[in-house]
Amino acid sequence: MNYIKGNLKKILFQGENGYIVGLFKIKEASIENEELINQIITFTGYFHDLNEIDTYLLYGQSVFHKKYGEQYQVNSYERCKREDKDSIFEFLTSGIFKGIGEKKAKKIVDVLGKDTLKIILDNPDNLLLIPGITKKQADMLHNTLLDYENSYETIILLTELGFSTKESMIIYNKYKIKTKEIVNDNLYQLTYDLKDLSFKKIDMLALNKGYNKDDERRIQASIIYVMNEICNLLGHSYLLIDEIYKSAMKVINTSIADEDFINAINSLIIDNKIVKEEEKYFLSSMHEAEEYISKRIKYLLNQEPCINKKIELFILDLETNSHLLYNDKQKEAIRLSALQNFLVITGGPGTGKTTIIQAIVNLYKNINKISTKELMDEVVMLAPTGRASKRISESTSLKAYTIHRFLKWNKETNKFAVNEYNKSDVKLVIIDEASMVDIYLFYSLLKGIKTDTKIILVGDYYQLPSVGPGELLKDIIESEVVPVIKLDYLYRQKEGSNIITLAYDLNNGVVNEDIFNKDKDLIFDYCKRDQVCEAIKNICQKHQKDSYKDFQVLVPRYKTINGIDNLNKVIQDIFNPRSKNKKEYVYGDVVYRENDKILQLTNMPDENIFNGDIGIIDSINKNEIVIDFDGNLVRYTPSNFNTFKHGYAISIHKSQGSEFKTVVIPVVKDYGNMLYRKLYYTAVTRSKKKLYLVGELNALTYASSNNNADIRRTTLKERLQKKIKVKV
Repeated sequence: MNYIKGNLKKILFQGENGYIVGLFKIKEASIENEELINQIITFTGYFHDLNEIDTYLLYGQSVFHKKYGEQYQVNSYERCKREDKDSIFEFLTSGIFKGIGEKKAKKIVDVLGKDTLKIILDNPDNLLLIPGITKKQADMLHNTLLDYENSYETIILLTELGFSTKESMIIYNKYKIKTKEIVNDNLYQLTYDLKDLSFKKIDMLALNKGYNKDDERRIQASIIYVMNEICNLLGHSYLLIDEIYKSAMKVINTSIADEDFINAINSLIIDNKIVKEEEKYFLSSMHEAEEYISKRIKYLLNQEPCINKKIELFILDLETNSHLLYNDKQKEAIRLSALQNFLVITGGPGTGKTTIIQAIVNLYKNINKISTKELMDEVVMLAPTGRASKRISESTSLKAYTIHRFLKWNKETNKFAVNEYNKSDVKLVIIDEASMVDIYLFYSLLKGIKTDTKIILVGDYYQLPSVGPGELLKDIIESEVVPVIKLDYLYRQKEGSNIITLAYDLNNGVVNEDIFNKDKDLIFDYCKRDQVCEAIKNICQKHQKDSYKDFQVLVPRYKTINGIDNLNKVIQDIFNPRSKNKKEYVYGDVVYRENDKILQLTNMPDENIFNGDIGIIDSINKNEIVIDFDGNLVRYTPSNFNTFKHGYAISIHKSQGSEFKTVVIPVVKDYGNMLYRKLYYTAVTRSKKKLYLVGELNALTYASSNNNADIRRTTLKERLQKKIKVKV
């Protein structure tokens, strides 16, 4: 087994969850690491109470890290027993034991010998044999040593159960001295408290530990698990009893009596893990989020509107200074942004939403007579993705943030530093691409801003809903209790955009074939399903010189011959063919190559990159891929290669919040349930200048008529419509 043995020299970084980057002096090593003996190396891993006194065995492997270079990545570790008097003396004088200095430590070791620690643990009164040691000191030393040993033994217990060191640290940091008690009493409690641990693993370990398949604790945990899974997958706020039962039974793979299942549900309701309203079953976190959002919106609506008699003059000044003439609905949106405390502005592509955002910010600055610096302190522009925030920032020349970044999301703890206990002082929040914001994220945002902070949501009602649960923008608009401005004047259509015409046709459930191929901006390449790949290759060859930011293939599915995975391999050979001058890295069945286009799949706020960002592979080294995101060089090692993939072809969902000059969209009957109106409307509206549709016209016609996919069950609309007095 690959290992190194030695001592901690210095901790360079320590995270809240036990993650440590440090320096380690090696005394002994396995054959693979013999050349490291007597050297000081950098190491990383998850540890509990790591100190400079103990000797440790670290099991792992050498990797390359962008900040610390070559380092040893620890998978598990052991604390070596102290078997000589010198190490025991050093331990007693380490500062862990208050009131024990060198003189007393020497006396203790001289009297009790090499079994000092065992003797103290067996009976603290043995310490009374040492001159100068009081009963109080003996008890203190015994209790401190007991806590020290118990915490380490708890970590060992968890690893022996089958948890990794990282998982063990997560568990111990949550429960501390109660860890053994909770694990022994109900291992499934971990599924409720620790989102980083999978139900399936805990379930496997529980069954290995001797839990029965029909154990009520197992049934309850499976119910919460499937409710989370279904709500996150389908976007529902609540579920019905039959679907919960069927899904839970599949997960636990055993049959149980209806009565036992109902008892488990009722216990979860009593414990406030589930909330039942009529026939609807909510996770308590979702129920709380929807309730809070509705109350907060009502609170803002109930506040007295701001009256300013000079608003019309201010709007006139805006038109003069920007050399624009706003249409009536745009003027109304700008006016209401000053008067209302909660406002929604919705409209399709080409209706001037970005223009309105810029006008709203300028109006706020002029009305309040504040400087640019004060404006930045009082007004914040947000978007759900990094691409969307960059786009709105580029379009308006105003600074914008992702919601996660504004709330100072901590990836390690999955918590926001800006929260109900540490609120932001901003006075106006504008959220662009609001259709992409899920219920949980909006709930977290409301918790992080003051109750009287004005909120303006801007988005396209007809676009795809959020990846997470809920249908925030749609529910708010359809409630008809919130002021909503619907922009419908098509500026881009006035410029002769066939793409915009197609988008609105799709929304109306029709496809007019006459619109295709009459101008250069909208091309339909008619072909059969087995010809789509070749047709896309031909289009790509025409656009080889386009910037990677300007040209994008958008695809509904990952699998099949016309899916994202296969198309990425095909397109890679066109835009970035193999060359002796380009290094490669094989990861599974994917070949990454220098100059490849890459899509980021997760948020990495510490690196200032987010889900949906697109970059280029700058260089490939031994065990490292460096990706360039607009000048931000981010280094990846094999442990996080799963956080990105090729970006030549990406999913339509991942493209939300982005725009490209040229877009290619395959459309074939094989896409099945991914042929629906909102999906293709969203894809079409990503294109600014040129759009290629490739495949079967009848598939597009079917998609335009299919308005049933992705129907979500939510209750925010109904909650907003209830007329009750609101206190927040």
